[in-house]
Amino acid sequence: MGIPLDQLIQIRKDKIQKIINLGINPNPANYQREHKIESIKKLGKKANISGRIRSLRLHGNLCFLDLQDESGEIQLMVSANIVGKDSYKLINLLDVGDFIGVKGEVFKTKAGEITVRVETMTFLQKSLNPLPDTWFGLKDTEERFRKRYLDLILNPQVKQVMDKRWALEKAIRQFMWQKGYQEVETPVLQNLYGGTNARPFVTHLNALDIEMYLRVAPELYLKRLIVGGYEKVFEIARNFRNEGLDLTHQPEFTMMEFYEAYADYHRIMDLTEELIKFIAKKVNGTNKLTIGKYEIDLSGKWTRITIDEALKKYLKIDWEKTTDKEIREILKKNQFKVPGVYTKNKALFTIYDHLITPKLIQPTWVIDYPIDVSPLSKTHRSKPDRVERFEGYIGGKEICDGWSEIVSPIEQRQRFEIEQKNLKAGDEQAQPLDEEFLDALAYGCPPLGGIGIGIDRLTMFITNTWSIKEVIPFPLMRPKCETK
Repeated sequence: MGIPLDQLIQIRKDKIQKIINLGINPNPANYQREHKIESIKKLGKKANISGRIRSLRLHGNLCFLDLQDESGEIQLMVSANIVGKDSYKLINLLDVGDFIGVKGEVFKTKAGEITVRVETMTFLQKSLNPLPDTWFGLKDTEERFRKRYLDLILNPQVKQVMDKRWALEKAIRQFMWQKGYQEVETPVLQNLYGGTNARPFVTHLNALDIEMYLRVAPELYLKRLIVGGYEKVFEIARNFRNEGLDLTHQPEFTMMEFYEAYADYHRIMDLTEELIKFIAKKVNGTNKLTIGKYEIDLSGKWTRITIDEALKKYLKIDWEKTTDKEIREILKKNQFKVPGVYTKNKALFTIYDHLITPKLIQPTWVIDYPIDVSPLSKTHRSKPDRVERFEGYIGGKEICDGWSEIVSPIEQRQRFEIEQKNLKAGDEQAQPLDEEFLDALAYGCPPLGGIGIGIDRLTMFITNTWSIKEVIPFPLMRPKCETK
């Protein structure tokens, strides 16, 4: 049976006092490092590195350690004959997890391993909590997410995923700036939520004694900027929706939205294709992706299919001819629930969303949605019961949603009024009527196209990751129950 944790911690605390007794500062303010570990592989080079001890193997007057920084890991060799017996006393007071800085010469051992022959060593910080010995010491998935810092230390793959996420966001900015877009900021705390059909988080502003909302989307404020004279804007935004958690949804998540004046949904689809290809090439070096068991090719022209055509192709359902009775039978058979107020169009959209979208593996645009489920999308130029809306799918999952925007305050008010009726009828996801936004549109807005792209979900595809929690550094988790 191992030593109890509280005793292990006390042993390490005692070592801190012994370090002090050696005349060593156990908590220095800084260390003048000159190199990252990954950059010092050249033999004969003098190295000055620092990092966390990942393993420690003591052999009398000779000690081997593995040192890790954010760039990689390298072996250290510490000899009492080189550092001196007084300095070598520190070795017996070190533990896995401690931070040190070292200076020395890079060489290769007889076994062929690149190593730093340490000449001087500086103690930087003691780790009181012992690290799990191996990855198998942190097997519980939920514990990994709760203690992401340990997950990052113990599992290099986790850091690789996170690094790709940050690279993805950097690539987005590079692309949008090259296309002449202005990055902007819009409020997270709002008097009125809107921009998508979603249930909001409600809070209270004590200073003004008013109810406020965390944004569900930045859309309506970005459009205000277009009214104000900007023609191309984008924002990488933190959004909040008081809804469910699953493999592809978190209540707090990141989206990138962009809007372009004088553009319609065809232009936005073309630009988004170009953007996602650019991201894949920048982050992965290729436009070929592996998602689960599927090989995805982003390089060609993406398929475009109307939602009516999708229902016919995959389910043999004719949108116009299928009766309400037949639709209800399909819903009952599959135990599907139509969100909000029931309409035939919403029901067919629900069936499509559950049964067809998982089959859209290769990059696909599904276009021309029913007006009932698209309160901010412009009425289709040739189909009065449809809107110029599209969703992009890769690997059977939605990654983006966009449309030709409503810029007429008259049409937008009519849509909002329908949403108000749905809200009063109990549809918690319906959008409220935003008079300030309508007032902005009344000053005139150019033709406009826009889109929202889920950054978390896009990262999942780029990294072939099965859960949204794997691509968010600190995902929302149910509080851990403590047993007293």
